[in-house]
Parts: sequence; C-alpha cells; structure tokens
Amino acid sequence: MRIALIAPPYIPVPPVRYGGTELFVAQLARGLKALGVDVVVYACGESTVNTEVRWLYYKSEWPITGEIHADLKDLNHTSWALRDCWETADIVHLNNAPGLAFARFDGPKFVYTIHHPIEERLDDYYAHFPSVQYVTISRYQQQRVTVPNVRTIHHGVDLSQYPLQRHPGTYLSFIGRIAPVKGVHDAIAVARAAGIPLKIAGEIQPLHRDYWETAIKPHVDGKSVEYVGEVDLAAKGELLGNSIAFLFPIAWNEPFGLVLIEAMACGTPVLAFPGGSVPEIVMDGVSGHICQTVDDMVARARSLSFDRARVRLHVQQNFSVERMARDYCSLYAQVLRPETADMQLAGAAGISMPGGGDESDQTAIA
Repeated sequence: MRIALIAPPYIPVPPVRYGGTELFVAQLARGLKALGVDVVVYACGESTVNTEVRWLYYKSEWPITGEIHADLKDLNHTSWALRDCWETADIVHLNNAPGLAFARFDGPKFVYTIHHPIEERLDDYYAHFPSVQYVTISRYQQQRVTVPNVRTIHHGVDLSQYPLQRHPGTYLSFIGRIAPVKGVHDAIAVARAAGIPLKIAGEIQPLHRDYWETAIKPHVDGKSVEYVGEVDLAAKGELLGNSIAFLFPIAWNEPFGLVLIEAMACGTPVLAFPGGSVPEIVMDGVSGHICQTVDDMVARARSLSFDRARVRLHVQQNFSVERMARDYCSLYAQVLRPETADMQLAGAAGISMPGGGDESDQTAIA
C-alpha cells in the first residue's frame, strides 16, 4: 500500500514557523508510517519529515509574491509529482487544488483534504471531479460543501511534541496570523480588561501590514502586551504551555483551528469565540470556555479553574495523530475497493478496519 501525500511547494513539511497544512501533512505522514503504510511526501526540498520526500523546487518561498507566479509554481510542482507517482501510488492524497484537474485521467485513486474556508468558486470547481474522495476537517465545513462524496476527519497532533505544563506562568497567549479575522485586537482588549499580560506570536503578512501598524503595534509595550514574532514548534510549545489560557477571539468561521489542539495538548485551556468548528474542538467547561463577547471572555480569564491534565486528556482522546492516521487508513481502504483492500491494509498497519473517530465521521455521504 503506497500513499503519495502532495503538499504545496512553498513551505517545508513540517513548517519551521507558519504552515498549518504543512504541519498536518507532516503529522499524517508520521502517523501513517507508524502504522506500517508506505508513504512518500511531495513538498519543497527543505522538508525534514521522517519519510521519503521528493521535490521539484528545493527552496521554500513564503510569503508568496505574485499570484500568477505562485499558481504556476503550484501547478508545475503538482503535475510533476503526479507524473512521478502515477504508476506506483495506490492513492494520491492531495492537499492543494490544482492536482484535482488530473483526476479525470485513468490512474490512482484521489483523496483531497479541504483545508480552506468554503468558497463558492472552489466548490463549483470540486463538482467537476465527482470520483475524488473529499475530506473536510470539521463537520461545520462538511455541512457547507456540495460535493457528493465527502467525509469529515478531524486533525490530530503528536502529543509527544507538546509537553504537559502543570504549572503555567502568569500570562495569556495568542498565536496566529496577525489579521483582523483572527481577532488579535480583541485578544489585546481582553488581556487589558482582565489585567493579565498577553504574549502574541504570529506572522505579519504584507496583506495585513496596515492592521498591524494601526490596530496592534500601538498597544505593544513589551510588558502588558508583548509581540514575540514567529515561533517554531519548540518555542510554540513553551509559549502555549506556560500561559494560563490561550485566546482565540476569531471574527470568522474557522475551518478547524489546529492551534486549539496544540494549546490544549500542553494542558492550556482555550477561551474562544464560537465561529465555525470551535464547538467541535473545545469542550466547554472541560478544555476551555466558548465565549460570546469580549466581556464574557474577560470574566472567564479572571476566574480560570481547569485541571490541566484533563485538558490534555481531551486531546489525547479525540485529537491524537494516531486516531487521525487510523481514520485516514480506513478511508483509503474504503476508496480502494474491493473489500479485500480492507484486509490488506489492516494486515499492513496492524489495526482493525474500519477504525477511527466518532460515528458521524465514519459515514461517507454518497
């Protein structure tokens, strides 16, 4: 059983700093490999994931400069990867849209994970490829796509990379893009009103430079509000683990929010607004609080009382990389057909089939 995991060519797998899709690909590749599945990852050559990696472009390129150039680079990378794996892969698992155009041709089966918010134009594009098995990353997202063959598989993380911190520091944390939809300004408002210092980490993208300059930077004093820049995995774990709570005051419908499970894996409770997938990820009162307003979040921040080991247990039980890998193995077996594929994959991976998440995640909508 050989799976070709195709990531975009711009950011290493796993990412050094920014890169949610690339972190997902790295975690899934490791999880599949641990189950005995033969995996090849197509990404940029600077990738360090501990599986076979093939690349057309060696150097990463982020942020992207020039939409047309970026689209052509992605298309070139993806078509090269597909040609390379066409005769050897049992399943091509895409994580970027250009490769779907090749699903029209006779060859390996295609699985495509939808990482982005639902957009009408992309949904229309997906409808041209009904043979593809689509995967949404939340049930919220699944309810809004129109493709006929879709299943939800939640993300998972390798808990060994996120140590439990039982005795945090005295600050709140925010990690994410410095963008209006991420609610960085509201995170600052919450911390100021609660009287608790805030540490902010994340990428300042050129598109949102004005937002940083006018809405965020004037509040950064290095004491009550500190901006620490972009962080790698180790620094992220330290920042999250040592914070008393992670703030997620989003102003949009988040497709998943990988940083939510990263924070909770460290034992850090989440204070979040309820957009998109948040109610699927945060167990209100157990791993955090789902808040309706800034004032509500301020009140929760002032009266935090969580068993941090129980917060981490929520991730262990629902969002582990092992669970995610089993879910994808089950899906691959179902896609391959005939039924003997289940037996072959179960033997290779040492698992019972089908496996994985909750009952609602096991049903493909046909």
